Amino acid sequence: MKELRVPYNYDPRLYQIPVWEAFQTGFIRFCLVWHRRAGKDKTAFNIMVTDAVQNIGIYYYFFPTYSQGKKILWDGIDPRTGMKFLDHIPKEILAKKHEAEMKLTLTNGSIIQLIGTDNYDSIVGTNPRGCVFSEYSLQDPMAWKYIQPILAENKGWAMFVYTPRGRNHAWELYEMAKNSPDWYDECLTVRDTARIDGSPVISIDEIEKQRAEGMGDELIEQEYFCSFEGFVQGAYYVKQLRDARQAGRICPVPHATGHEVYTFWDLGIDDSTTIWFLQVIGKEFRFIDYYENSGEGFEHYAKVLKGQEPKSEHRKHYVYGDHYMPHDAAQRQMGKEAQSKKDIAEECGIYPVLTVDRPRDTQAVMTGIALGRNILSQCYFDQKRCERGIMALEGYQTEYDEEKKKMGNHPLHNWCSHGADAFRTFAVGYVPRVVHRSVTDQMNLMNQNAGWG
Repeated sequence: MKELRVPYNYDPRLYQIPVWEAFQTGFIRFCLVWHRRAGKDKTAFNIMVTDAVQNIGIYYYFFPTYSQGKKILWDGIDPRTGMKFLDHIPKEILAKKHEAEMKLTLTNGSIIQLIGTDNYDSIVGTNPRGCVFSEYSLQDPMAWKYIQPILAENKGWAMFVYTPRGRNHAWELYEMAKNSPDWYDECLTVRDTARIDGSPVISIDEIEKQRAEGMGDELIEQEYFCSFEGFVQGAYYVKQLRDARQAGRICPVPHATGHEVYTFWDLGIDDSTTIWFLQVIGKEFRFIDYYENSGEGFEHYAKVLKGQEPKSEHRKHYVYGDHYMPHDAAQRQMGKEAQSKKDIAEECGIYPVLTVDRPRDTQAVMTGIALGRNILSQCYFDQKRCERGIMALEGYQTEYDEEKKKMGNHPLHNWCSHGADAFRTFAVGYVPRVVHRSVTDQMNLMNQNAGWG
């Protein structure tokens, strides 16, 4: 019988060996900041496969989105060798390949599955032994917060492999890992890597060629020299938010009693619903709170807004003004009742709902983003209660075409999109005005606030 060896069809380069050694000596937390095309996923995947062969368990390989996981690893092919990623698993030990779920079952019972962190809720109730977070800079950080206590309990391992995308949650993780004896951390630029024959993985000549073809200096520093500095290429709001930090406008922003709170929404169907909470004081727009959840109906959000949701850490106790929702909230749903989301929301006590004309075509979206950029200079954000919303705004960016090495012309749809779209509801829809309400509306508002104060 042919003897099988794992890793299979993989010989680590010299700079990749220390990670293997750290894994074998007992490290269970890894932060690998490697330059583009350094072999991050090939190394991490082979470590995962090797452990899955030696130790029966469930293993998750996380990508920012399901589609990225399918493109990069499930269907991915090494352009230099023509070898598929999945061919690093010997056919003799692969019991079943589940295409729809991107799941591999090995003959010993181990399971390896690719997951998009845009749908990390799909693994609720599972107990993984090991996890890889690929391109963590672009992932929803809530996925790690969800997995972390599970791995802590069962002594499972986690490996983060990525190239920087500015000073976001991935930078914070790297700074923490550098100062922790429990983490194996490593930052490798093109100066630190070479192939087995000694040739550079990425030569300086190749980088200069890309520079001549129009690749910006900041993007080169980010992709090939692992720089966390500078603006993230294609990030829409990062400059304005950096200015806000420097001006002290991301800080504790207390709720001002005596002023109504306005809410601005993005409504999710299969993904997150997000809400910004705003008070307008003079010419200042003070965002005092932010809330995000998925898989819930308006009854849940009404309880959160009323301070009546027992399971929520974010129960609100505010007196509300208007609630702004995107225009599709006014569309009637199919069925006998033919109710719109606006109708349902108001029946639940979220009243009054104003709908905002927020078209989804590229030109309208870019116009809304421009309005958001302009108004950010007047905005204050509570640094704690709005933390996730701020992260969403900082990470909101245009799509990047890896093959063409250029930015696209529309936003990347990922976890950041929902908070950014809710902010766009504000930028497009809010108009300061004196509100003249009818007696009926005044009574309805008084009754609503009497139960919400």
